[in-house]
Amino acid sequence: MDFSSKTVVVTGGSGALGSAVVGGLLGGGARCIVPYVHEAEAERFPHRGDPNVKLIAVKDLADEADVAKVYAGAAPLWASIHLAGGFAMGKVADTGKAALMAQIDGNLVSCFLCCRAALQAMQGDGRIVNVAARPGLEWRTGAGMTAYTVAKSGVATLTVALAEEAARDGVLVNAVAPSIMDTPANRKAMPKADFDAWPKVEEVAATILFLASPDNKVTRGAVVPVYGKA
Repeated sequence: MDFSSKTVVVTGGSGALGSAVVGGLLGGGARCIVPYVHEAEAERFPHRGDPNVKLIAVKDLADEADVAKVYAGAAPLWASIHLAGGFAMGKVADTGKAALMAQIDGNLVSCFLCCRAALQAMQGDGRIVNVAARPGLEWRTGAGMTAYTVAKSGVATLTVALAEEAARDGVLVNAVAPSIMDTPANRKAMPKADFDAWPKVEEVAATILFLASPDNKVTRGAVVPVYGKA
């Protein structure tokens, strides 16, 4: 897919999925802007030092000032891909307001603010790709992680509503909804799981890259399940 001379923001771009997405974008000729929170993650980012990658340190993408910092100078922006988020287990009876708001801020508010900033930086056609999650579509599977499920359900709703708002301006908005992905962290957390059933980050990245690419000419308002065999 050809991203030649196109600027793309990738939040969460220094993580496992993000590294695969950024690698695909760079292979297509894109210029990538990658905000990061944790210095250690930026240090081991495989695309660090690439002349077409701009790393930007931020504290919180649920903060409007930090989001503005990421998108300053990004115009004309072609695409914005929002992978940043957080996960926490917890039954409702054990989840206080602070824990609930941490999930909503980290997953939904950050996505909303980045969508807004992206639209302001786009000039004509553009693409936005968000990341929901399987529990955000299949609510009953969110038992035991209800705050996370609520936040990711919000991302799915945001995606569909925004797709209607932005279509007339030529901006196509979509999302993917992964199940548990095959990452080193997830393997360590669930050593007895069937890793072969999990979607690989490269496979999820391929779907994201298509939705963000000029090759996607008509798909909007989709929340695409990327479950693999799980």
